[in-house]
Order: sequence, then structure tokens, then C-alpha cells
Amino acid sequence: MELLYRDDAVAVCLKPFGVLSEDGGGESMPALLREACGGYIGAVHRLDRPAGGVMVYSRDPALTGRLTQAFHETGEKIYLAVVAGDPGDAGAYEDLLYHDPRSNKTFVVQRPRRGVREARLRFEKVQTVQQGTNTLSLVRVMLDTGRTHQIRTQFASRQMPIVGDRRYGSRVPSDTLALWSAQISFLHPKENRRMTFRHAPPDVFPFSCFSEYCCRHTAEAE
Repeated sequence: MELLYRDDAVAVCLKPFGVLSEDGGGESMPALLREACGGYIGAVHRLDRPAGGVMVYSRDPALTGRLTQAFHETGEKIYLAVVAGDPGDAGAYEDLLYHDPRSNKTFVVQRPRRGVREARLRFEKVQTVQQGTNTLSLVRVMLDTGRTHQIRTQFASRQMPIVGDRRYGSRVPSDTLALWSAQISFLHPKENRRMTFRHAPPDVFPFSCFSEYCCRHTAEAE
């Protein structure tokens, strides 16, 4: 766990692949942050356990609600993902998604019903490369909604699963899920100023196939 920024209100960090973003069974980011910073740590958004990247946490229980609301109303998140195939230069996906809590899996469905929610995302392709028999594309993804497993499901439903995502049909071997929270922007809950943090994914497969864009560097903050 790498700490990018902290003050008495917020902590910004990099979540390693495979660590829970909320308190629960197993190693979790709140526990790691409490060990590093001490005191209260409150989750204000989540990131799938297999994914990694930039995350924001509250350090003041009196500000958690305000930060959560501001984050969901005006916060901005940009993800990098490596998918199997070529999605085209840019596009937008709109689907109806249903998350089955029993299997912890999300499905695209055709008609509204109980538990079904609209999902929208936009993407831009950064680069496509050929790795043996596999065509891999690095895409920059912007979410207009935040549904469980949304990015993973919407690309997989178009036969372009994220590399390493065996739950959603990836057949490209990888030790990690190739989904990375690359940039987060939010309003500071006390100072009311916009803060932006960026960090590239680590130089591991499949991000290493796109070394011009994906190599570890010092975090950028505004």
C-alpha cells in the first residue's frame, strides 16, 4: 500500500491488486491505512478486490458523509483497462445490469425488473498490440454510473473481457486483473478545493505491453 497524500480530513493511496477496498474478511485498505496513519478511516467509494489503483478515504467521521456525497456528485474517476480484442477508437456503452449477490456476478439483461439498474460508460482506446495470438487493447474508461463490476461486465458482454478476469471469461493468462484506477478528482470536504491525483499502473503484464503509457512513476497531484 502506497500513501500518496494525507491530511486531517482525507487520505489518498494506491490500493494493491487483491486487497479489499472496505473492511471485511481478509486484508483490507482501511486496516492498512489505520496502521499507517492511525485513527479513523472511512470508506467513501469502492474498487473491486482484484483491481488496483488510486483511492480516497475519510480520516474524520464528521466529514465522511460530506465527502461521500461530494465524491458521488462531483467526483471524477478515470480507469485504465486492458481488454482482449479491439473496441475501436472510442465509444459509449449503455446497458441494463443485474448483480446477483449469491454468485457475486453482474449480468447484462434486456428488460427492467427488480434489481436492474442502468449503466453507462465512455471509453477511448490508447493503443492496440498483438501478443502472440492475442489482440490486446489499452482503454481509458470514464464511468457515468458506478455499478458493481460495471466495466468488467460491459466489456465482457461484447466479447472483450478484461485480461485476467476469469470470472467474466478472460482466456488470456495473467496474475492480475488488468483494471487500474488511474485518476481521481474530488472536492476536499474542509477546504472546498478540487484535488486531482494520478498514478500509472505498475509495469507488470499486461500493462507492460504498453510501456509508453504504463510504467510506475511518481504520482501526480493538483
